[in-house]
Amino acid sequence: MTIGLIIIGDEILSGRRVDQHFPKVVQMLAARGLQLGWAEILPDDPERITSTLKRSFASDDIVFCCGGIGATPDDHTRQAAADALGLPLVLHEQGKRNIQQRIVQMAQEAGQTADLDSAENQHRLKMAEFAEGAALIPNPYNNIAGFALRKHYFVPGFPVMAWPMLEWVLDNHYADLFNREPRLEESVLVYEAAESALTPLMVAIERQYPRVKVFSLPSVGDAETRRHIELGVKGEPVQTATAFIQLCDELRKLNVEFKPT
Repeated sequence: MTIGLIIIGDEILSGRRVDQHFPKVVQMLAARGLQLGWAEILPDDPERITSTLKRSFASDDIVFCCGGIGATPDDHTRQAAADALGLPLVLHEQGKRNIQQRIVQMAQEAGQTADLDSAENQHRLKMAEFAEGAALIPNPYNNIAGFALRKHYFVPGFPVMAWPMLEWVLDNHYADLFNREPRLEESVLVYEAAESALTPLMVAIERQYPRVKVFSLPSVGDAETRRHIELGVKGEPVQTATAFIQLCDELRKLNVEFKPT
């Protein structure tokens, strides 16, 4: 089952903020024996978000979507998700109560009494408007929930909120997938070799071992490291272990210098 990640925000594409979600999602998936299949970064453009979600909803992928679910003019994700499925936005009653509880709590902490009917607080309820049929994703940071629709999980752009919410999704909805497919990865550093000279070996390994992928990561080197290629295999453990032995044997026959990573 493929897992995808959508990150939304002009601030990422402009460089005003550096994305932190991608490495964290890779890390949290790896800790559970899972792997990210694809990722996209989108601007705060409702048409582009809607078209991307239409495509991903049409797949069978599990999709995490970070950002754009607030109530400011540049937050389009809630409406785009509804539009992608042709569903109306509706006020989620439990989501509404969560927001109201948060409003009351914040007022009490400031020594004030909350006016739930004020224009400002009524506007905050928009954060509980989701596509019809959406389920809530609890937010342990401030209790303002994200939402789930058809294996798509929408959380805020703030890492302090998004990350525990995504972990909750994984642990409560997909624990049966954890460590289902054991994987092994082995690699070597090959020095001063042309990648083109190694390509026939890479092709032969993948042809012989269908549950193994070969990877090649060239580096031009730096002041501390010579030019090299990290060459390796990954996949089903038994086939990968055998493929790695064969890879090393073939490198010796090619008379190239290499060492394990």
